[in-house]
Amino acid sequence: MAKKKISRAEELKNFKLGETQTDYSSDYNPKLLEAFQNKNPGKIAWTSFICTEFTSLCPKTGQPDFAKIFINYIADKEMIESKSLKLYLFSFRNHGDFHEDCVQTICDDIVDLIKPLYIEVVGEFTPRGGIAIYPYASFADKSARFQKLRDDRLMNYAPGKYSMELSKLY
Repeated sequence: MAKKKISRAEELKNFKLGETQTDYSSDYNPKLLEAFQNKNPGKIAWTSFICTEFTSLCPKTGQPDFAKIFINYIADKEMIESKSLKLYLFSFRNHGDFHEDCVQTICDDIVDLIKPLYIEVVGEFTPRGGIAIYPYASFADKSARFQKLRDDRLMNYAPGKYSMELSKLY
């Protein structure tokens, strides 16, 4: 069922973006994610989000885990609103889950919200106990083009390949 086309002002009025008071969820909450209509559907363009201060909790010890999260996607009809993404990622702060599960959950929640043509989520977790964990999750729609992209990137994945040095950000 096609969504009703609404004006940009109507679309933006209920977003968290621009609110004078920001409420931070103390529990994991996928309902914090918001989407807006892609003004260029049918065009193929990458969008990348880099969260340099992701935190979650180890489900066994309750100790904090720190990571950089890289979200690379190609939108279809909807795109992710960035402030809602920030609030959503912050909601993991008191969430106890393994690194791999956090990354897969982020990927799945975004897919459920915007149904992108392609998405990959990479976590670069700070080593604990001498072990660094870099989980990777991806999704592609059913078209052969994006299934091939997913397969190629998955088969060629290596830590650091689809992320970037932070010195390039600052």
